Amino acid sequence: MARAMNFNAGPAALPLEALERAQRELVDFAGTGMSIIEHSHRGKAYEGVHNEAISLIKELLSIPDTHQVLLLQGGASQQFAMVPMNLLPQGKSADYIVTGAWGKKAFQEAKTVGTVRALGDAEAKPARVPKQSELSLDGSAAYVHYTSNETIGGNQFHYVPETGKVPLVADMSSDILWKPIDVSKFGLIYAGAQKNIGPSGVTLVIARKDLIESGRTDIPKIFRYSTHAGDNSLYNTPSTFAIYLVRNVLDIVKATGGLAGMEKRNREKAQALYDGIDARPDFYRCPVERDARSTMNVVFNLPTPELEAEFVSAAQKQGMVGLKGHRSVGGIRASIYNAVPIEWVRALVQFMNDFHKGA
Repeated sequence: MARAMNFNAGPAALPLEALERAQRELVDFAGTGMSIIEHSHRGKAYEGVHNEAISLIKELLSIPDTHQVLLLQGGASQQFAMVPMNLLPQGKSADYIVTGAWGKKAFQEAKTVGTVRALGDAEAKPARVPKQSELSLDGSAAYVHYTSNETIGGNQFHYVPETGKVPLVADMSSDILWKPIDVSKFGLIYAGAQKNIGPSGVTLVIARKDLIESGRTDIPKIFRYSTHAGDNSLYNTPSTFAIYLVRNVLDIVKATGGLAGMEKRNREKAQALYDGIDARPDFYRCPVERDARSTMNVVFNLPTPELEAEFVSAAQKQGMVGLKGHRSVGGIRASIYNAVPIEWVRALVQFMNDFHKGA
């Protein structure tokens, strides 16, 4: 079969090798006579996969002993609530740096839990991220939250905000693992898996152990980070097959140069696509400040919505899917996550050149 060139924003492309491994092992996992889907999450066969996935995350991100890895459910949207439920005590406030739709949703959800303060501008045109000097942070805040990459607006932080002694919380759903990061700078990181980590159904949380231990206990047990930390993310039945696929994906990341290799490939892809946009500024326009352009979600516009619809339709006939911009903003969006090969990006740039000539 011919594989589609998948530019979807999420669930997104997965490495073909990870899928092929799952295909080979689907009916009989490791000679057990059962699929991994059928194994008990309390059994040794699944436990080995579970622990391997966690070990690979720790290795690839060089996670220090001060932090713990959790594999949860509910997506980033559940974390919008769990973060303040655990980390925002009564009488305290938290700062939210809001730079787009997802940061705004996180802020709005946190408002239902406690006192929060919004910084930044989710509606900025062109889309941008504030400079460190523009951040008037509260030095006594319970934490500072930001969204490292906005999938809809196509704007990304290319620096880690300095928050002093205040814990930094980051929603990295759409750019985790795109390059090495210093995990020690963060109090908590969370990310839905369905962009760079694996399939939908798993949410990665990396949290400082002291924050887990000091989290609020006046909330339901299932929503406490300490509950899941104490049971190695096996308090309730996890998304076993999704975690199995996460293991497969991370194994490939490790074998292909780790995050340093991934960063090199991702920068090459993003450069090629932005060069294709900038080469024809009369026809393609990126509505994001240049120093905030995302390496993961490249957004751009054509002169009219009608041309954009024609572009998406013609691209699909060439085997390119997922290029329609988010319904809230329109335009074109090419999500070029880790699993998207450079060959797909080059094909897209060539298509853009040909479409421009024929328009």
